[in-house]
Amino acid sequence: MNTAVKLGSYVLGLAVVFGGALGAGKAVGPVGTPPAEDHAAMVMPTAMPTVVPTTSASAGHGEHATAQAQAKDDTPGGLQVSENGYTLNPLTTITAGEPTDFRFTVIGADGRPVTDFQVEHDKKLHFIVASRDLATFQHVHPVEAGGGVWSVKLTLNDPGAYRAFADFVPAGGSGLTLGTDLLVAGDYEPKALSEVSRTAKVDGYEVTLDGELTPGQSSKLTLKVSKDGKPVTDLQPYLGAYGHLVALRARDLAYLHVHPDGEPGDGKTRPGPEITFYAEVPSTGDYRLFLDFQHGDKVRTADFTLSAGERPQVPTSEPTPSPTRHGDDGHSH
Repeated sequence: MNTAVKLGSYVLGLAVVFGGALGAGKAVGPVGTPPAEDHAAMVMPTAMPTVVPTTSASAGHGEHATAQAQAKDDTPGGLQVSENGYTLNPLTTITAGEPTDFRFTVIGADGRPVTDFQVEHDKKLHFIVASRDLATFQHVHPVEAGGGVWSVKLTLNDPGAYRAFADFVPAGGSGLTLGTDLLVAGDYEPKALSEVSRTAKVDGYEVTLDGELTPGQSSKLTLKVSKDGKPVTDLQPYLGAYGHLVALRARDLAYLHVHPDGEPGDGKTRPGPEITFYAEVPSTGDYRLFLDFQHGDKVRTADFTLSAGERPQVPTSEPTPSPTRHGDDGHSH
């Protein structure tokens, strides 16, 4: 083979190599440029993505948007410091054991403190602080100090990590629960989660809890209040009900809305001894429940630990679509 032929073969070989590399680069994407992903996918544990077959590019985009919206709707409250353009902004640090005039704002999408809120459960804003180990709990009521600043007297006796929740409805918007960590300096030793319990005692009162938590469906919880062995039948209204219940998921402190059944003055809801709530938890695992109730002009808090069982199996009348069949939408209906 002469020199010209050899050189031609060499050039042809380089063209094949670089052509293959170019094709692979187009298939994988530019080096160093991450693929477009939604934020929810970025914080989930590593897993193989679910492939949803579509009949067209536009249909695939719509289904992806629907899946994103569904994932957002399924996220419990209190896990994010910012949501829907609103951000919880603490303005004060706290020293262990010292009463503090704790101040904070809720910043809107325009970058300014929000000043217009709707009244929910007798208050414009509910503020709850729990230690990260769920050993302590406070439900306090800030006052407006002006200019969108909220102020509340707050004492955190022990060093450690706490989670603060602001539960509110901005004017013209939907209800939100934003959360942020409050760190109190000092030696800290977290406490073990309280064992599962259905009876709580506080200031001579005994509160018993009946009902189960079932992930993915509304669960009826009935709490019965007694004092000195006698049922309490003259509970006083508190936050628009005869009791206020907060549920927090262990480990991440997801904040769950729990709704009372009935309200004072509706002609059918009795002032004790039973208070009924409906709760829906998103997953199996342990939860801490805190009941605030008012009697004798004083609010007291009873706390419980419950474990949610397995998520119920939903029977389907149709077989699950196969991802290889053209036109399936990949969702169960």
